[in-house]
Amino acid sequence: MRRAGDVFGRRAGHRQLKQLSGGMRGLVGRLSVAVVALLICTVFLFSTIGRNRPAIRSKVNLDDLWETAPSEGWRPSSAPRSSWPPPPNESNGYLRVRCNGGLNQQRSAICNAVLAARIMNATLVLPELDTNSFWRDESGFKGVYDVEHFIKSLRYDVSIVESLPDVHDHGKSKKMKAYQIRPPRDAPPSWYTTVALQKMKEHGAIYLTPFSHRLAEELDNSEYQRLRCRVNYHALRFKPNIMKLSNEIVSKLRSQGHFMAIHLRFEMDMLAFAGCLDIFTLEEQKILKKYRKENFAPKELNYNVRRAIGKCPLTPEEVGLILRAVGFDNSTRIYLAAGELFGGERFMKPFRDLFPRLENHSTVLTAEELQENTRGLVGAAVDYMVCLLADIFMPTYDGPSNFANNLMGHRLYYGFRTTIQPDRKALAPIFVDRENGRTAGFADAIRKVMFNTEFGGPHKRVHPESFYTNSWPECFCQKSAKNTGDKCPPDNALEVLNSRLQTEKRESESNQSEVEALRVNEEAQATD
Repeated sequence: MRRAGDVFGRRAGHRQLKQLSGGMRGLVGRLSVAVVALLICTVFLFSTIGRNRPAIRSKVNLDDLWETAPSEGWRPSSAPRSSWPPPPNESNGYLRVRCNGGLNQQRSAICNAVLAARIMNATLVLPELDTNSFWRDESGFKGVYDVEHFIKSLRYDVSIVESLPDVHDHGKSKKMKAYQIRPPRDAPPSWYTTVALQKMKEHGAIYLTPFSHRLAEELDNSEYQRLRCRVNYHALRFKPNIMKLSNEIVSKLRSQGHFMAIHLRFEMDMLAFAGCLDIFTLEEQKILKKYRKENFAPKELNYNVRRAIGKCPLTPEEVGLILRAVGFDNSTRIYLAAGELFGGERFMKPFRDLFPRLENHSTVLTAEELQENTRGLVGAAVDYMVCLLADIFMPTYDGPSNFANNLMGHRLYYGFRTTIQPDRKALAPIFVDRENGRTAGFADAIRKVMFNTEFGGPHKRVHPESFYTNSWPECFCQKSAKNTGDKCPPDNALEVLNSRLQTEKRESESNQSEVEALRVNEEAQATD
């Protein structure tokens, strides 16, 4: 005989079990929904991340690399997009600068000099190039750049003169003297509107020397950044003889199809700077150590550590192996922009065996065609133009190389022209394994690294990438941009600037006429 309590207890337990079972099913259901939601969010997150960085490709179509990189609707534009008044008729004084370093370090300094003059409402004296210490030639600004084009192109931005004016004192005429200042590195605009401007107003002219990296690169003012682009990509045009030589080289190279330009930075100064000595003979190491001691600050550098973190320039052979792994064959035509390679033919032979169609300006042009000089600043300018116009550009050592960094930025601005940029840090262990006999999967490993790149397309600038290497998005625009700041300026932007400039000139001339009339009237009254 069953007791009531037993029956009640069992029934109650059964109900509790059913409730617990139903609760578990509900909990599992809710958890399933949560898991699905989490999965969807995760997929969305990774898809968003994927849009902000290049996807790793399994392969690259070489035919695509010979064309420009996808632009995603962006095009270069450095015209002002907001109120941009012309330079004042009465400036605060004159600005002189001495640009030190190589051609492209000087190029960046010129851009900064124009911007500094704009910030201070100053008249810029044609920048001086420190040619003697680096190149040991006397080319100067006038020997490399088209001065008339430079001044004319920037007439809406700053007033530029070729030299300081004469001043008259006690009946004698002499050249105005500029007060010399050593500006701080990466100085903010506020330094120019306070310290520098105060001295300019006191003395009438200031002389900033040295002037390399003396104005901060990252500025919140997009119009200031666009002015840099107007200088770098429009106003700084090489002289006609340099353009002629460059075009002749490009025409001869392209007459046989596509060609690639490589900046092979395997020279004594860069190797000594990087401290990558162990691959050289003892005698060669002595030369590099001596050069380093004479030109760079003392520092203990370990070759294996430096190489592992990507601080060593790629060897010519490594460059060849990378290109072969990507898919280029020995018919590829390559233009080498390089100084004298350290170690000579011993290092070049493996590269030449892989790619026998290597050229430079000396092999493309005849002796007669080279009579216009291709050494020093002019030679660097010719190499710069050939690399700019090449179908593909590959820098082997960006790092502190202003040549490579500026070229990548110029090619980006020139219509997203393809750039192959090796990640030396990611490639280092692959090459080390190969040297130690572990060659299995070598080409696949190289491709995995190399295919994870933008190849010259628009991408976000991330430190330590320089503004001169990547001026996107400030110096680019989209016709149908969602963001107002990214919209292209009106097609008549230059006409508007020119109209403002002409209006300012007319008003200035009118004011001067009134002042002259008053002066004549006062003199007449004094005579009466």
